[in-house]
Amino acid sequence: QVQVVESGGGLVQAGGSLRLSCAASNNIFRINTMGWYRQAPGKQRELVASITYGGRTTYVDSVKGRFTISGDNNKNMVHLQMDSLKPEDTAVYYCNFWTSVGNYWGQGTQVTVSS
Repeated sequence: QVQVVESGGGLVQAGGSLRLSCAASNNIFRINTMGWYRQAPGKQRELVASITYGGRTTYVDSVKGRFTISGDNNKNMVHLQMDSLKPEDTAVYYCNFWTSVGNYWGQGTQVTVSS
């Protein structure tokens, strides 16, 4: 069974930075896309950023210029560097690996940005 583990969440003041990391177990294969989603209380889960196996990235408009996604295909890892954080970035952040044989999620990590 594929396991996905996130780390790096926490509490930060507005304007600060956090780096989220996510690793999938070695039995994952045929990765198409890695991504970060978030879900704030009372809101639907939204895609924040994604990166294809070939390195193509996409971002939701609200984080463009502030967040950077990067991937390490050899280590089955994906990172999200979050700068200039805002209170509206507060949410549980989930890592996702979309493969040709399945879609795998992490357990989520809380990010709280205080004003």
